[in-house]
Amino acid sequence: MASIREQFEIPSKMKTWAYALIGVGVVSFAIGLFTKGMGTEEEKAIFLGTIMYNTIFWTLVCNASMFFLCATTMAWAGWPAAFRRIPEAISTMVPIFGSITLVVLLYAVFSHNPHIYHWSIDSVVANDPILKGKSGFLNVKFFTIWSLLAVGLWSFFGYRMRQLSSMADDAALGGMTGAQFIKQNTVRAATFLVWFGLTVGSTIHWLWMMSLDAHWYSTMYSWYNFASTFVSGMALIALWLIYMKNKGYMEYATNEHLHDIAKFMFAFSIFWTYLWFSQYMLIWYSNQPEEIIYFKHRVQGPYKGIFFLNLIINFVCPVIILMKRSSKRNYTLVTFMAVLIIFGHWIDYYQEVMGSISKNHVTLGWFDFGILSFFVGVMIFGVSKALASKPLVPKYHPFLKESIIHHT
Repeated sequence: MASIREQFEIPSKMKTWAYALIGVGVVSFAIGLFTKGMGTEEEKAIFLGTIMYNTIFWTLVCNASMFFLCATTMAWAGWPAAFRRIPEAISTMVPIFGSITLVVLLYAVFSHNPHIYHWSIDSVVANDPILKGKSGFLNVKFFTIWSLLAVGLWSFFGYRMRQLSSMADDAALGGMTGAQFIKQNTVRAATFLVWFGLTVGSTIHWLWMMSLDAHWYSTMYSWYNFASTFVSGMALIALWLIYMKNKGYMEYATNEHLHDIAKFMFAFSIFWTYLWFSQYMLIWYSNQPEEIIYFKHRVQGPYKGIFFLNLIINFVCPVIILMKRSSKRNYTLVTFMAVLIIFGHWIDYYQEVMGSISKNHVTLGWFDFGILSFFVGVMIFGVSKALASKPLVPKYHPFLKESIIHHT
């Protein structure tokens, strides 16, 4: 273990980039607040919507890292042990991004802006039989309580998993101690996954995003968005692993581990496309007015270009580039595809949210990229701090040896 670099030291250049990106984001927010946030109701909705889809996207992408850890823990998979501190560090951003998400969403719902959550306006619900029928679930009180519970328990269960992981740094785990460690990990992982299924797998996307078009619904919507954030989460893990390897860290993580992460990127890009096609084809083919209202302006209106560009980036490119075994082990190609996948699904979240808030014109511009830079900067700063806060190698983890000799 003497030759292994166990402690990450944050490079000054990384700090500079993080501060610069955060600075760009803060300036963009300030300019956007005065140019959009204090204008008409529609301009305010565009201002809030831009922050909304960014913060929801990054919260769920970072939360996907903890999902990955918990899912592999439940499967008793040993191969992630060599790089598990990376998804652990990424998941520390959930309380931060989640808090921003709560502030934005609760402001949006309590401000009763008709261009965002029109179901939050009592007079609108009273005159709308469809909204009245959904009011038992779609109301301000339930929205608030469930959103607070979702972010709070994601953060708490994630913290409990990371806290238990630190035991693998303290002392060697014997037979009984090691078995107890694995059992505790399994129980805590299962608890997280149950809550994850009740929220990310169903209700949260209904409340936060699908209710922007409260007359429309899709039974595949939450799974579609789960696939989107999970593949982006795996891409983010790949980026951090490649960065750490290039800086001489994570010596136990090899091309075998990167290959498996890239396989997740490839496989879930196809899974996302399966859900994209299934949702689109069934609704478009049935041609029922109450269902096609979601796709009408996205396929035939101003969002047509973004809607189909999204498919090219998130399906065609991963299939063509990541299909070969060698490409999954190539640092340059995996880095390129990881950035492209994250950008592609960020674009997807843009058209999902802003396509409902601003249906008549595309708003994508400097403000969107400015807010994006803020979240990227905060993510870089927060994850690097988390990586530097504990040993990079859980040297007493019972599955570390299995991870070191991992071959695929």
